[in-house]
Amino acid sequence: MPGGVSSPVRAFRAVGGVPPVIASARGAELRDADGRVYIDLVGSFGPLILGHAHPTVVEAVARTARDGLTFGATCALEVELAERVLQRFPFAERVRFVSSGTEAVMSAVRLARGATGRSRIVKFEGCYHGHSDGLLVKAGSGLATFGTPTSAGVPPAIAELTHVLPLDDDQAVEALFARHGPEIAAVLIEPMPANAGLLLQRPEFLRRLRELTRRHGSLLILDEVISGFRVARGGMTEVLGIEPDLVTLGKILGGGMPAAAYLGRAELMERLAPNGPVYQAGTLSGNPVAMAAGIATLDLLETPGTYERLEELGARLQRGLERGLARAKVAGSVPRMGSVLWLVLQSGPAPRAWHQVDPAGAERYAPLFGELLRRGVWLAPSAFEVAFLSLAHTEALVDRVAAACEEALSAPHGVPAH
Repeated sequence: MPGGVSSPVRAFRAVGGVPPVIASARGAELRDADGRVYIDLVGSFGPLILGHAHPTVVEAVARTARDGLTFGATCALEVELAERVLQRFPFAERVRFVSSGTEAVMSAVRLARGATGRSRIVKFEGCYHGHSDGLLVKAGSGLATFGTPTSAGVPPAIAELTHVLPLDDDQAVEALFARHGPEIAAVLIEPMPANAGLLLQRPEFLRRLRELTRRHGSLLILDEVISGFRVARGGMTEVLGIEPDLVTLGKILGGGMPAAAYLGRAELMERLAPNGPVYQAGTLSGNPVAMAAGIATLDLLETPGTYERLEELGARLQRGLERGLARAKVAGSVPRMGSVLWLVLQSGPAPRAWHQVDPAGAERYAPLFGELLRRGVWLAPSAFEVAFLSLAHTEALVDRVAAACEEALSAPHGVPAH
């Protein structure tokens, strides 16, 4: 496998060392092939809001798999999951299932172009929307980790149709619409940007995007692959009270299995084949095993107090990490949204835009990562990835992470002085 991984962000190139090979996981912990146990703050990069191998989800997967892994035809579980999704996003009337967040966003962009008859799209620097050609332009995630603003193999003619703007900049958005408004099919944004750090946005900025897109006949696509079902029952769409044209979902939707979706009003979604001219297909889309995992996960998230519990755990870890920074006299901050946190190793307020992120923070993060790994704490091997808590984490585990972080920050090789 190139780089020894199936996805580049899993490599340890940015932090050094050899990645452990994981053998099993339960609850909030991972066990590697050598028997070492780690408290997991990655959660497979977001899907595992219930923790690893939740018994109810595992049973749903096993029970469904006994009846067949895939049919190449509509199954009843697709309908059940569709109903659950649309209940959580009242603005939408139709949902189409796919197998990955990349597929969901790529398809939503194609639908926006097909519906508007326009070609240009707008994204924001540092936001990552999957690895389709037109969106690998100043993206975040692994591209930020490796310092690469785009990808080889993307033709300039495709990239030229994507306008990239800074986050948190009303004037830049208004200026672009003044020049190209009639050509813009859609504005695409993570309402909780979490692929180049956690760049929490002002609600006013996001509402301004809704106003401008409506005025100019463009569509607003909220990429909730990470935030969907994570920050609230209806994701950031619910938190903000904004009605987008399309929402993309993934990660938690599949409960640990490959599943994603995009959804919107009937008038828009009915433009998809077989009812309309916009084509999108997938052999394994809506397969019963992934649908079963998603249904089990969303049903468990309906338990009263779920999101309050995640908020409590997130706040507890945030306080612990901030306390560790202060005691170790290391400049930094811990922006947070519910159970999603980011350890920022730079002075000043937490950044809201990619150009405000100090690249030196990645150099400070690498030794800290190693110190924490030796102490049994599994963080993402990138300074620009966020941490995720799950319902399987306990106060005791959260406190162990905070204590380990304080020790690591104070260790001789923990964080270089700056």
